[in-house]
Amino acid sequence: MSNPAVVAEIGPLVVRSAPIEDPGELLALLPPEDSLAWVHGGDGLVGWGRAAELRTSGSERFAESSEWWSELARHAVVRDDVDVPGSGLVAFGSFAFTDDAEGSALVVPEVVVGRRDGVAWVTVIGLGITSLPDIRPTGAPQEPIGTAFADGPVDSLTWQGLVAEAVRRIEAGSLDKVVLARDLVATVDVPLDVRAPLARLAGHYPSCWTFHVDGFFGSTPEMLIRLERGLVTSRVLAGTIRRTGDDTHDLALAGSLARSSKDLEEHEYAVRSVADALAPHCTSMNVPEAPFVLHLPNVMHLATDVTGVMRDEASALTLAASLHPSAAVGGTPTAEAIALIQEIEKLARGRYAGPVGWIGASGDGEWGIGLRSAQVEGDGRTVRLFAGCGIVADSVPADELAESNAKLIPVRDALTPQT
Repeated sequence: MSNPAVVAEIGPLVVRSAPIEDPGELLALLPPEDSLAWVHGGDGLVGWGRAAELRTSGSERFAESSEWWSELARHAVVRDDVDVPGSGLVAFGSFAFTDDAEGSALVVPEVVVGRRDGVAWVTVIGLGITSLPDIRPTGAPQEPIGTAFADGPVDSLTWQGLVAEAVRRIEAGSLDKVVLARDLVATVDVPLDVRAPLARLAGHYPSCWTFHVDGFFGSTPEMLIRLERGLVTSRVLAGTIRRTGDDTHDLALAGSLARSSKDLEEHEYAVRSVADALAPHCTSMNVPEAPFVLHLPNVMHLATDVTGVMRDEASALTLAASLHPSAAVGGTPTAEAIALIQEIEKLARGRYAGPVGWIGASGDGEWGIGLRSAQVEGDGRTVRLFAGCGIVADSVPADELAESNAKLIPVRDALTPQT
């Protein structure tokens, strides 16, 4: 079932991209309102304003968005003097995890500033020719004030019971893996200036993709799909262990993670689901036989980079739709896992674990999975933080709770006032 899309744009867009001097920290350029971000290791894209947008929901949300974007790009008048991925016409987007959730959107900013491999540029987008703006930092954001955290509708003890129920279903043969999520509710005294947690996340997790679209923000370690000039890449993460801060101990933990039958089983399901979804679109693929251990400041993950060469004209958004939900965020088999999530999870995921990223006029782009994330709600004084864990037959509820707490740390710390 699909709801009618809501479109905000008039007439063909006029787009101009031009090189600029290095603007410094990209996130420091963002204004307090209407900000958009996708940064990684200091490079990426930031934007503000709304030249056009589409809001949609339902089972056809990806198809409607792809059709809208194709039409918008086809009629746009573009002058691109930079010609790198991310210059020219671009849209930022985020999509709800399930068909029945609201919140899916594509947003075309009025201004985009990008940097890639030492090349910086500005793009202006509108209904007519626009002069290039003066690009400079906007000033320090307002730090969160009076942050307090509380369990969401499902407390920690109850959530462990849900994990135990999922294990029982798996042992009974109903499915192989299911990902169960939980949330934490943060309240602040004044409406959140999302630029503050964004800057902290980007600084602490430079190897992740720090994002913001419509109040949904975070720093995801998982690249759902990158499409660039016919080459496609997907980073699969499944299997997690918390770091201790002791390098010697953490190396031993990394070794145990790489040998863990429970985590390797969970990881295999996730890799297989991505490879199977990409195969119809690719002439050739490389799927490594064994994962590597990805070290992040708070956790370590089993990781596999799946790569391929495109055989068709599918866009990055189309590929993201075909991959969602992967076993890394849903489970295996997909239909049975999603049904169990809807039956027992007791959580409105919204955009959590849905695709988030950007797309260019050519169809190239980057879409991550909305993990290590949070949604600003209401008047801006409430923020919901999310974390999920892959449950398989060997899962232990207390261990999964500990893993979920570790995954909440990045955003929790980013919302905690600095002293």
